[in-house]
Formats: sequence, C-alpha cells, structure tokens
Amino acid sequence: MSGTQNPLFRSRAQVHVAATPAEVYAAVSDLARMGEWSPECLGGEWTTGEPGAVGSVFRGDNERAEDVVAWAPVVRGRWTTYAEVVAAEPGRTFQWAMHNSKGEKQDSVWGFTIEPDGEGTLLVHHFRMGAATEGIQGITAEMDDARKQQFFAEWGDKVAGDLAETLGRIKVVIEKEAASQQQA
Repeated sequence: MSGTQNPLFRSRAQVHVAATPAEVYAAVSDLARMGEWSPECLGGEWTTGEPGAVGSVFRGDNERAEDVVAWAPVVRGRWTTYAEVVAAEPGRTFQWAMHNSKGEKQDSVWGFTIEPDGEGTLLVHHFRMGAATEGIQGITAEMDDARKQQFFAEWGDKVAGDLAETLGRIKVVIEKEAASQQQA
C-alpha cells in the first residue's frame, strides 16, 4: 500500500493527554470504543483475529448526518465498514486500513501515534488516503474536475474537523479514567 507521493487526503490533529502512553494506547487501540468519541463511528466489533493485533479485522458501525457535504452523493444514515489493523506497537502507534467491498486493504489508513510528553502523552490522530478508495471513486465518478476539487476540499475539511473532535473526546474520556484510577 505505498500510495502516491502526493496523497489524495492527508490530515492530522494532536492533543496532550494527562495519562501515560500505555493508558492512551490501551484506549485508542480498542476500536470497539470508537463510539465513545468518533463523530461518525458508533462502535462495532472485531470479526477476525485477536482484538488490536496486526491482521485483525474490525467491523465498524457508522452514521453520517444529511448535512455533511450535502451536495455530494456520500453515504448518509447508517452503514458498515471493515478495517484491518496494519500497525500495533503498544505505547507508540496503532493504525488500520479500510477494506473495499472485496475485503482487500485500500490505501486509506487511519491511526494514532503516541509519544511521552512531560507528565502525559502527545496523542496524534492521523489519516492518509494515497489513492482514491472504492467509495471515493463512486462518489466522484459523475463529477467534473471543478466539482471533484470542491468535493476534495470540503471532504478534507470534514476529515480534519472529525480528527480534532475525536481527539477532544478521547482526551476527556482517558483523563477521567486516569483520574479515577489514581483515586482508587
């Protein structure tokens, strides 16, 4: 999955979390918890492999509002995705690649990078799509170049906002859990 030198989408956001890298990794590598903090993922379950291990597949249940890039033919309402863990280094990184309808990994990778940062952790949430996924190809199939550029700009803004929102929610959940463990 080498992708292109200039990816179609690349976005990242970061936040300081008052918890250890191990605590942060334990939370973000449990994709079933995504429903607690993602603006679209409602949660899901591991369908193959050991949860969180490289090669394991996760089924995500998702929901998207009608007003998200409202003019484009994106999936609305509820839908399901499958993703395969492609990197799992405790306390350092956790990444997953989205599958296409045939169950093949696409050049569409989401993930977290974790670094010690003073008394806590720097958590980076990132997304990279090197080549258009099956879904993006379908969305843009009928668009002229100007519409495609508009879609890519608006979708890129949406992804960047989702990454930041997800991190904000993760920070609150993990710090609350870390504080309650320290009090116990």
